[in-house]
Amino acid sequence: MDLTALLDYVEEPQLAALLGLLTGAVFGFSAERSAFCLRAATVEFARGKLGERMAVWLLTFSTAVIWVQGAELMGLFRAEEARMMAIAGSWSGAIIGGLMFGAGMVLARGCSGRLLVLAATGNLRSVVAGLIFAVVAQMARHGWLSPLRQWLAALWVTPGGRNVDLVSSLGLPDAGGLLLGVAIALLSLWLSFRNGLGWSRLVFASGAGFAVALGWVLTFSLSQIAFEPVSVTSASFSGPSADTLMFFLVENPALDFDIGLVPGVFIGALVSAALKGSLRFQGFDGESQMRRAMTGAVLMGFGAMLAGGCAIGAGVTGGSIFAATAWLTLFCMWIGATLTDFVVDQRARLVAA
Repeated sequence: MDLTALLDYVEEPQLAALLGLLTGAVFGFSAERSAFCLRAATVEFARGKLGERMAVWLLTFSTAVIWVQGAELMGLFRAEEARMMAIAGSWSGAIIGGLMFGAGMVLARGCSGRLLVLAATGNLRSVVAGLIFAVVAQMARHGWLSPLRQWLAALWVTPGGRNVDLVSSLGLPDAGGLLLGVAIALLSLWLSFRNGLGWSRLVFASGAGFAVALGWVLTFSLSQIAFEPVSVTSASFSGPSADTLMFFLVENPALDFDIGLVPGVFIGALVSAALKGSLRFQGFDGESQMRRAMTGAVLMGFGAMLAGGCAIGAGVTGGSIFAATAWLTLFCMWIGATLTDFVVDQRARLVAA
């Protein structure tokens, strides 16, 4: 994809931000329409169901894998140049951070990406939790929590100063990732039809996955023609949330893909909800719900920065390029969410009964 002509009209940082805005808008609109949510899928799984939320998540994930792996086979993208692959990954960070994030998203009733989508529809609970998430993420990245994050991440890292490519390390053919994506897509379609999901929801679930591939291809294309270094990245909500927060708090902030991504998601979700007529303010039902959401946001903020990504950034974006630590993070998120739902919610329901 040649973006050279666009540089005649806008400078590189502005173009990067516009690409982030586009990617975010596609993701936000699609995620709002499909109700894409890892937390909802893990709760279904924890309660012994393979329902519509699981089908939506699997379809989004598999679509991202298929498009990204297909783009790589066609030469539109090279995973080895992705920021997530170009630096050492942390096994310890993936395990500890993934468990923390999984627990946090159950407590907050949504991962960081889902909170942003819900905030655009008028959910004030998500606004509060999302702001806390961004603040804690920034503290873990460059603030008071940074030394603890760095110490935990350094306990066990990938060798060679780079992350591990699961496809090559397992000795799979170049098309192995694409074939796995197709297999997961077939499973998701079977679950979708079994649970009676409409075609509209299937299309938008796929759209959220396509947005991930779009981000990868656009940032890679820009990196090939830009004079200044450009990070090859895609949808994620840990670092970008922290960067967006600081963008509005400092003088002369820099523009890049991440700065455009978060507003793009908000705008996309807002437009979707407005077209459906589902915009409405929602607040906390009580002190306990607010305390729970705030605790979850803190766990997610630190956990995401420790793990190197959130449920979207590691779970879908990192998973689509088969970064080993991203897959481990996703696995630990499922464990953390399942255990938290069992201990906090399911046990409470049993006691109440």
